[in-house]
Amino acid sequence: MAHGPAAPSGEAAARAEQDAIIGALSPVVDGIAATFGSFCEVVVHDFRRPEHSVVALAGSVTGRGVGGSMSEIGMKLLAAGDEARDELNYLTRTRDGKLVKSSTMVLRDSRGTAFGALCVNLDVTAVHQVHELVGGLAGVTASAVAPPTTTFGDDITAVLDSIVDARQLRRPRPWSQLTREERLELFRDLDRQGVFAVRGAVQQVAARLGISRASAYNYLSATRTG
Repeated sequence: MAHGPAAPSGEAAARAEQDAIIGALSPVVDGIAATFGSFCEVVVHDFRRPEHSVVALAGSVTGRGVGGSMSEIGMKLLAAGDEARDELNYLTRTRDGKLVKSSTMVLRDSRGTAFGALCVNLDVTAVHQVHELVGGLAGVTASAVAPPTTTFGDDITAVLDSIVDARQLRRPRPWSQLTREERLELFRDLDRQGVFAVRGAVQQVAARLGISRASAYNYLSATRTG
């Protein structure tokens, strides 16, 4: 008796569904970017490949291309797993000074698994400058709260270095003068940010901190078992 092809396993079926969702969204990014114009960038991220998460892109706000890496926001969502929530209408500043308004919407399959994101980035630098000019003329003081600087790029190493450096700067002392608890908290924070979900991240963090790879693994293990 002839048998048809075996049904795909649960994992294979889930991956096929996720691939189909990304495939369906990829042509949509061009339409969204065209609607908002040259100041808009639309990105589809695949969290299953964090080192090269950008699988579709239209527009040019952050300077990335297909095959580029996720930013700190994306890594935070990656670390949250299925508990990830949409991040809407947040402001960041790029390394070259652009003010960017973004919304990042989590992609889920029918089982609720978070596997990617659709991100819309708007360059609102000129709008902000006009707002400040009009506010100055009207005698209204602009907000003193500066948006955080975010690293966008095609190379995940630059994003990881930026995250590590930002957290080191919160402490006025070098690594050698930190207490054990402060060192553990640093690794705990990096882990919460999704840093160690990236292949080779432990070695890179160790090099950035000037410690051995074995020490880095020990601190990471201690934060996860403590």
